[in-house]
Amino acid sequence: MYGTFWALVPPIVAIVLALITKEVYSSLFIGIIVGGLFYSGFNFEGTMNHIFSDGLIASLSDAYNVGIIIFLVFLGVIVALMNKAGGSAAFGNWAATHIKTRVGAQLATVLLGCLIFIDDYFNCLTVGSVMRPVTDRHKVSRAKLAYLIDATAAPVCIIAPISSWAAAVSAFAPEGTNGLMLFVRAIPYNYYALLTIVMMVGLTIAKVEYGPMAKHEENAKNGDLFTVGSVQGAEDDKPSGNGKVVDLVLPVLVLIVACIIGMIYSGGFFAGETFIDAFANSDASVGLVLGSFCALVLTIVFYVARKALPFKECMGCITEGFKAMVPAICILALAWTLKGMTDSLGAKEFVAGIVENTAGSLLNFLPAIVFLIACFLAFATGTSWGTFGILIPICLHAFPLESGNPLAIICVSACMAGAVCGDHCSPISDTTIMSSAGAQCDHLAHVSTQLPYAITAAVVSFITYIIAGFVGNAAVSLIVGIVAMAATLFIVRYVTKPEAEALQSDKG
Repeated sequence: MYGTFWALVPPIVAIVLALITKEVYSSLFIGIIVGGLFYSGFNFEGTMNHIFSDGLIASLSDAYNVGIIIFLVFLGVIVALMNKAGGSAAFGNWAATHIKTRVGAQLATVLLGCLIFIDDYFNCLTVGSVMRPVTDRHKVSRAKLAYLIDATAAPVCIIAPISSWAAAVSAFAPEGTNGLMLFVRAIPYNYYALLTIVMMVGLTIAKVEYGPMAKHEENAKNGDLFTVGSVQGAEDDKPSGNGKVVDLVLPVLVLIVACIIGMIYSGGFFAGETFIDAFANSDASVGLVLGSFCALVLTIVFYVARKALPFKECMGCITEGFKAMVPAICILALAWTLKGMTDSLGAKEFVAGIVENTAGSLLNFLPAIVFLIACFLAFATGTSWGTFGILIPICLHAFPLESGNPLAIICVSACMAGAVCGDHCSPISDTTIMSSAGAQCDHLAHVSTQLPYAITAAVVSFITYIIAGFVGNAAVSLIVGIVAMAATLFIVRYVTKPEAEALQSDKG
């Protein structure tokens, strides 16, 4: 089964079960069991050893993964502190005087998501904690908030030169290649990311909703923000005192600055590296842990000094923050283990063979084909970065940069865009999981409502990559893509208008 389509069966099983049963934990674990059985040749002892020793224990003992878990816990504690001190409620009250409409609340969420481009995990949880009171006040569903968070996480990070994603892509570039310059040159061709941002703004301004999201949004207008039931702990954080806006704004600003400093520190900035090189060489896991820990300590000191929150209650928020992150940590641990199963079965080798066999024929269609392959691989494995690592070297082997062939950059960008698209659609993606946690939205509700939107952006992006493969000009292709996206939203609005009116009349 090694290096064949069977390597992708375990994640496919997990995804299908999750979508059918609406229960993510057991679905992921069954997918892991299938992977263990395939790897061991259906031997019981080998299966158990591979699932736990090589899978779950290995993923939870990986230094990078442990760092991400610690970062999540610290971030959860900071959010709990801001809620308990009343900072989130104060910001919601302040925003109510400045943001008057549902459209304004959604656009503010998009804007904040675009401004926090350092890291997708950081983006998801920070934007969620800051904007949740605002979107709740304007009756925006938690599913829509989760979509806006998710669509401004990876898609924004993948077009931001100063981000953990730029560092990851740089690390996957072949030896002798300036990875950061490769990343920058690929930005204009990253159509999925650019068109997703266009789509978000278009959906919000035109007030277009379709698919399961339409029901969630209509229910939210009538007071039900969740549709499928609230998330445990979502309404438990009652402020202890009269917080001020500064009790939310200052910790968030400190968190952003501290995380940036932590990331460049991990890349050797204070040992003499330039800022750009330090970011390119940074360890996101270490940097985010250091930054979030410093922000946590300073937040506690600030609240105690300002008498916004007694020290004892600050300490009580540690367990509250940890408990809030337990569901996300459980899903992440299972998703990492499932990825380990696909790696051990040779998923990389299987996909590499497909791409290399395609490179010789259908040359001008190759960017679109690479985009589809990256979408499928990231969807099945739940990882963008793993997809980069597999496909970028293959693309540059087929089209060396020194050859001057424009397809080299276009294919690399298609790789990145497809990886983000598949990650965006996948229920086992860590970014998708973090978006659900940030919005405090049921995870499968987020996945099911987001999927039609992500597929729409993917189809338009696929068409745009076909055009780019023949034209070779980023601007021309992007303009065509934007026009196609606008036309798609117009058609969707026209087609779904009777359905929306019927839904409103049923509620009435």
